[in-house]
Amino acid sequence: MIDIDKIRHDFPMLTNHPELIYFDSAATSLKPQCVIDAVTSFYTHHTSNVHRGDYEIAALNDRLYDGVRKKVAALIGCQGDEVIYTHNISHSLNQVALGLAHTLKPGDVILTSMAEHASDLLPWFALSHAKGVRIEYVPTDAQANISIEDFEKAMHEGVRIVALAHVTNVLGSVNPIREITQIAHRYGALVVVDGAQAVPHMKVDVKDLDVDFYGFSAHKMCGPGGVGVLYGKKQLLNDLVPVFEGGDMNARFNKDGEVIYKNPPIRFEAGTPNIEGVIGMGAAIDYLMEIGMDEIEAYEKQLRAYFCSRMKELDNIELLNPDNASGPITFNAKGVFAQDAAGYLA
Repeated sequence: MIDIDKIRHDFPMLTNHPELIYFDSAATSLKPQCVIDAVTSFYTHHTSNVHRGDYEIAALNDRLYDGVRKKVAALIGCQGDEVIYTHNISHSLNQVALGLAHTLKPGDVILTSMAEHASDLLPWFALSHAKGVRIEYVPTDAQANISIEDFEKAMHEGVRIVALAHVTNVLGSVNPIREITQIAHRYGALVVVDGAQAVPHMKVDVKDLDVDFYGFSAHKMCGPGGVGVLYGKKQLLNDLVPVFEGGDMNARFNKDGEVIYKNPPIRFEAGTPNIEGVIGMGAAIDYLMEIGMDEIEAYEKQLRAYFCSRMKELDNIELLNPDNASGPITFNAKGVFAQDAAGYLA
């Protein structure tokens, strides 16, 4: 049973603004004290770079930084060496799109939907312009849900990559990713999933889903900004080309430009990383897992059902996604411009 009073007490933002009811977690989440403490401790007690120093504080940060991979692995059900640290979900999806560009040829198809966030459309648009690949769309219903039947009809031998959100950001539709992946793999297509709105709110097991790539951002799951994750199947990471070049990703190089890269995931993490962000993300994972992802999902569904039932009592409110199971609730106030309604509620 979730103790809401205790949880509210964990967040300084809510302590400092006791009247605040925060409805913007789909954009970014508030941070619990344990995450703030983890980031602050890095700055006040053990600042150093990682993978570069042979002194005690540097060794501590190596352990903390690398240890978060195991925490991510436990959170999403993968191995630590399949976890790449990125800046955010946008970076994660760009790494996949640009990193797979060399495997695509003109006429190949990227299958996606119009319910995707820009982060899961723009990288594929760029690839379309650069490589001549085609973008095709799976139809959705009025609440942005994809049916298995429609997805199967949209699949064909020319589809090389399926790029979809696990949970869409506007209407909160939960896509049947496991079934979608099974169909896509029958056609030999890779499956790339935007999990930014899923990982903070439900238990995710990437091995059970059998997806090829899966990304998310820390800042939407009580973690710091500027850090995210890209999961990739180990065998696929060896064929993925890094988007950035820089220090620590190489084992050695010579003056003729020959580079020997380190094994994944380090080869994708060029330059000094967001060390404090990664450490803070680890604290956020600890916090969420202590509460329990199943508990969080169940409570959010209960809260959503209550909110929607009360909204339906208002004659001037039109709910746009009453049947979806995840957190986002989208509505219109009849006769009121949406931006004005948001301003009134603030």
